[in-house]
Formats: sequence, structure tokens, C-alpha cells
Amino acid sequence: MLKLPFGVDINNLIDDLRIFSWEAADIFYYYSNLIKDSNNKVNILKNKHNEDPVTLADLKVNELIINRINGKYKNISWEILSEENVKISPENSHINTDWIWVLDPLDGTKDFLQCTENYAMHLALNYKNKPYLGIVLIPEKNELWIADGEKVWLEKRDGSKLKPTLFTKKSLQDMTLATSKNHRNETLNNLIQKINFNEVKIMGSIGCKISSILRGECDIYICLSLPQKSSPKDWDFAAPEAILIAAGGSITTLNNEELTYGKSNFEQGGIIIASNNKDMHKSICLEIKEIIEKYSIYPF
Repeated sequence: MLKLPFGVDINNLIDDLRIFSWEAADIFYYYSNLIKDSNNKVNILKNKHNEDPVTLADLKVNELIINRINGKYKNISWEILSEENVKISPENSHINTDWIWVLDPLDGTKDFLQCTENYAMHLALNYKNKPYLGIVLIPEKNELWIADGEKVWLEKRDGSKLKPTLFTKKSLQDMTLATSKNHRNETLNNLIQKINFNEVKIMGSIGCKISSILRGECDIYICLSLPQKSSPKDWDFAAPEAILIAAGGSITTLNNEELTYGKSNFEQGGIIIASNNKDMHKSICLEIKEIIEKYSIYPF
């Protein structure tokens, strides 16, 4: 296990993250209940960007987590990279330190506004631009996934714990795919059709998709971003990667290369594959790439 910054104990840190996360869940519950009355939506939305909405829940959870970390851990040699702070002040968003918290206070804002269960909070602690600790909170499912750098487990609010359940399937056609609800495109739809998965489950939030793999409900997730179009960012993938890797899965580019964090635009573009089996992952990527090339689905 990596040595955390001086003055930080891993067990105490996990205890604090647990407390912070359930505090965030209460904020989500509060605004989720307000949104169920459609008249409140206009007051909760803080911008009118249909493709990238921001709500009061985003901002309140962002403020909570940053204040809790900074308040409890003063003078620790780490910084916090937050999606909301990047939106507000992009010129101050590039951090040059080994330890960086990567926060997405509300992944799946569209789903949150649509009153589905498929939204999550992501919080990862990256070391030298690689996810180390990971927290994925799914409030509506009463789920808190925690990866401590070595193992991962699921906690309920009553403190009960469960281990991940990953099932190995031999072929792509036997697998269940988790795919996006609000960020699909025709290129990805074409690829899914050509692979002919056993089942396709549509949901929001990357954290929710990766958690579905850890529950054994899905086997694979494919993220496909088109050139010159918007792409997921570091805060979308850091915490989900931490929990998937700790469970024995893998997440890479189509060429089986590790994701790179801390780039100037924070983008995670191209094709990204997450699967439930690190030993089979390379062959899965290769098979998908061969299908893409055979049918000229994606521009390389």
C-alpha cells in the first residue's frame, strides 16, 4: 500500500470519507424530493445548458466535500480538483502535486433531474495521476462503494458491508453491457448492434455503470466519444476506475492502454472499455477493435 501524505492514517481517512459521503447523500435526498415537484426545477437549476446542466445539489455537495476535506485535513500536501470549480475558474484548475483529490459532486445530473436512481457522487484520491482511493456514492440505492487502495467493498447506511460479485463470461455475446442513457450516439449504437451482446442495460452515471459490474448485473461498459465532440473528464472516471481495479476488473483505452489523468483539458476521449476481468480484458479489447475495423465503425 502506498504511504499517504504525512499525518494521514488510512483507517481514519476512510472513516471520515464515509461520514462526508452520507452527509452528501442527505443533500441529494433533499433536492431530489424538491425536484419531484416540477415547479421547483427552475429554482434548482443554476444554468440553462441542456447538455451540461448544473443544479444546486451539484454546488452544495461540491462545497460540502471540499470544506470537509480542507477542514479536517489542514496543511496536508494534497489539492482538490473539482468539476464544478473547473467550470467556475478553469484558469486556476491545473494542479502540480503528487496527491490530488478528484471530485465529481454529481455524476448523472440529467438523471438526477429526471428523478431516476442513476446518479452518483465520485471522489478519488489520485497519486501521480493514477486513482488510488475511490468513493462512489449512489444515494437512491443506499450504496457507498469504497476502495482503499487494496480492496473494495459496498456499504449500506446501516454499516452493513458486501463484497463485489464479478462473473466471468467467455464471449462478448454472452455478456451484459451497461451503456449510457443520455450520452448515446449512432456510432456507439452501431457498435453495440454488431457485437450482439446478450443483454444491454441503459443507465446514467459512469459510477452507476461500473457499480453494476461490481454487483454482477453487467459485465462490460463501453464509452465512445466522437472526434471534435464532448468527452468524459477525469472526474467521471477516476473514482469508478479505483473501485473497478480493486475488484479485479480493468478499464483501459481500446488499445488496452491505461487511462491518462491530468492532461491539460482533463478529457478521456476516444473509446474506453471497462470489464469485470483483468485477465480477459486485453482479448476483449482486441475483439472489439477487430469488429470496429471490420465494419469501419469508428475513425482511427
